[in-house]
Parts: sequence; structure tokens; C-alpha cells
Amino acid sequence: MSYERQPLTQAEPEIISIEESLALGKEEVKSLHRSYGNASLAALMGMLNFDRRYTRAEGVRVWDSEGNVYLDLLGGYGSLSLGHNHPRVLEAIERVKQAPNILQATLSGVAGALLRNLAAITPGNLRRSFLCNSGAEAVEGALKLARAATGRKVLLYCRNSFHGKTYGALSVTGREKYRQPFEPLLPHCVAVPYGDIEALRSALKEHDAAAFIVEPIQGEGGIIIPPRGYLAEAARACRECGTLFIVDEIQTGFGRTGAMFACQHENVEPDIMCLAKSLGGGVMPLGAFVTTDAVWQKAYGGVDKALLHTSTFGGNAWACAAGLAAIEVLVKENLAAAAEEKGRYFMTGLQELQKKYPLLRDVRGRGLLIGIELAEPGGLANAATMGLAAKLSREYLGSMVAVELLNSHRVITAYTLNNPNVIRLEPPLTITKEDLDYVLNALEDVLKRHKGFFSFAASSAKTVLKTLRNK
Repeated sequence: MSYERQPLTQAEPEIISIEESLALGKEEVKSLHRSYGNASLAALMGMLNFDRRYTRAEGVRVWDSEGNVYLDLLGGYGSLSLGHNHPRVLEAIERVKQAPNILQATLSGVAGALLRNLAAITPGNLRRSFLCNSGAEAVEGALKLARAATGRKVLLYCRNSFHGKTYGALSVTGREKYRQPFEPLLPHCVAVPYGDIEALRSALKEHDAAAFIVEPIQGEGGIIIPPRGYLAEAARACRECGTLFIVDEIQTGFGRTGAMFACQHENVEPDIMCLAKSLGGGVMPLGAFVTTDAVWQKAYGGVDKALLHTSTFGGNAWACAAGLAAIEVLVKENLAAAAEEKGRYFMTGLQELQKKYPLLRDVRGRGLLIGIELAEPGGLANAATMGLAAKLSREYLGSMVAVELLNSHRVITAYTLNNPNVIRLEPPLTITKEDLDYVLNALEDVLKRHKGFFSFAASSAKTVLKTLRNK
């Protein structure tokens, strides 16, 4: 018996064009995210009035669909050292738009130039880079490199750290909220307290560790700066034990802290460095891990090992062109020095506010990586709620302050992921002192009008109710 194949008929799916996507209204955008994306996140953004439709961005400023202008102090979590849509970066991408963007059957000149420039600007004997697409991917590659080069299994990391949310990166990230739903994670990962050199020495003696991965400043941990000399001592302790020293400069690198890389404040030369965020010039996703020739050869030397770690999109021409332009602008305009000067100016203003307003518990940072920690409720108010007020404050006060800055003064900020009670301030390094003054005045106005958690909670409740009424 034979069967005659019938032609398949299928209606052409309805798709949204790029032109149509740019013309979508605010409610249409929210509906798409609620129906086809992370509905819970879309609901949260809506309640906080963080679902505005932004249509244009340039430098430190962004514009919404109604023509309102905002100052971006969030800076793409540190990705926008050059600001939004830097013309030199866009021009570089334009220069390569006719070249093959993704072609693995060749060696790219644009990628080769970026590899060389990374070797030129990174400290010590760092020389060989692997180009990838994100910070988490850079961390994944660094962990693999360390195990392959040493033949060891144990990976040491710090409590309260943040290295990404992919499987390996999450295994060396120190917040239980992000780890617990996905356990068991990678085995042989051991946490030590951040900034405690004796605890690290003890762990190094106990474990035959492949690597110790550390942030020079814990960004998502709440802009936590370790004791002076900690990084240098940690590097020394690792080398004494044959353990590779990995520095995660994904958020702190490329001028953010007042040096090209934060580890350079202590003249530290890591064995492996993880990079991303601002490497892409604020336009393209681009990451890298950089290591010494000796470490690279142990892990990947020889033709038989050449394909052990690869990436389809890593080293594509558009991303590498953006990286070349970003490094060129950072070096020629000496933006690291600008970050140091403007950061000092900003910190001074913030510390003056701290003296006047008890709600500002602490101001800390380096360069233009700054965190302001908010005070939790205490005394009778907290006792009356059996400690609930303090608990809620730890999780939500930062977002409430961010809402007030956005709604009242059009200043975009956010809290740090591991410590939601800390507001992060990471503006483009090109920000002017006049803009910093505006932010200081905006923050002072918010602090004058709200004395503590309960006042912010009432204001946030009004925002949520107003948003719900308008739906």
C-alpha cells in the first residue's frame, strides 16, 4: 500500500516588524511582556512606574515618549562608561558593517587588534584573551581555564559576591537567594569571607584549590571595598599555594574606579582577569577573560586543545569594532582620571548629605562606583512591628528611594542585587559636575521630604495605587 504525501499548508504567522515595534505604545509593550516574557517582572516594573517608554538616549541623558529628559545614574550596571550611543563607537560599527560579521573559517583582523589592545592595557603579564559575549560567560571561561591549567578542582570565592547567574558563575556567587532554586550547583566550590586574608590563607591550606575568584570591589554586594592591602596579600597567598588568582573586573574595569582596572590601585597583577560591560562601548555585548601566556599554554596550548573552549558569536566584527573604539576613547580622553576627579567631587557632596540626614547610613565607593546605604528602622517603630519594618526596609527601601528620584526628579538609579538597601550610583564617566550637582540636589530634596522607611512606604503605596487606577 502506498501513501501519497499531502502538501503541508500553514497560515503565515503574524509577526511584528521593526517599524511596528518602534511605534508600539506603552500599554502594548507591557502587554507583550506580560503575555510572552517575565510577567512577574513586568508587573513589578509597572507598580514602581519603571515601565516608561524611552525612545532616545545620548550620553548621560535619555528621553521618554512624552519628551521628558532623564539623567541616567544607573549606567547599565556599569556598562556605560562612555554613556549612551557614543558617536565614536557607532562610527566604528558603521566602518565594519559591510565586512563578514560572523565567519569562523578565518581569523578576523578586527578581533586580532582588540586582542592586542587588551594585552596593552591590562596589568602585568596578562597577554592572551578569549573574546565572548557577557560577564557571566567570561567568568565561566575563567573557571574552566583555571581547572584545565592546574588540574585541580576546588574553586574558592567570597561570600556576598556576584559573578553572574549562569551555572558556573552562580556556583561562585555568594547570595543564597539566587543559588538555592538551582542547587546542587558545581561541586568543589568553597566560600570564604570577603576581605579576610587569614580566612583565605586557611582555606588555601585546607584545599588544593585551582583558583580564587574575587571582585576588587563587591559591586552587587553593596559597593563593599576590602581592607587596604587585601588584594595584594590575597594574590601573594594564592601564588604561594599554586592557586590561580582571578580578578573579576567586569563592573570595576575600564576606568570606573579611577584607574583603568581597580586591582591597579594596589599594583596587583592577576593570573586571570574577567572583563565585560563597558568593553562593548555601551552598544554591543562583549566580554573577555585575559590570562598570561604560561597559564594559557597549560590549558589550551597545542593544536589538539585549540577547540576546547569556543564561542559562536565571540569575536564577531561588530562587537570587536565597538571594543576597539571604547578602549581608544577611554585612553585618549583619560576617562579613568576623570572618574577619579568627579568621583571625589561626588563623594564629598554625598558625605555632606550624610551629615545632615540620618537616613543616609553610609556613603562609600571609589571613582564613579558609589553606593549609599540607607538606615533601617529602629526603636519603638521597629519593635512595634516585631522587626518586620527592618526586614522590609532591607529588601525594599532602596527601590522606594529610586522610585522617588525617578518620579520627582527624573533621575534613574537602582539598588544593588545582593544588598537591596544600597542605592548604586554608576553614571557615565563623561558626566559633568553640573549634572552631579543636580543629582545631589535631587537626593537632598527626597531626604527632606521623607524621614524614614514608613514615609517612603506611604509614598510608594500611593504610586502603586495610582498606577493600578490608571490601568
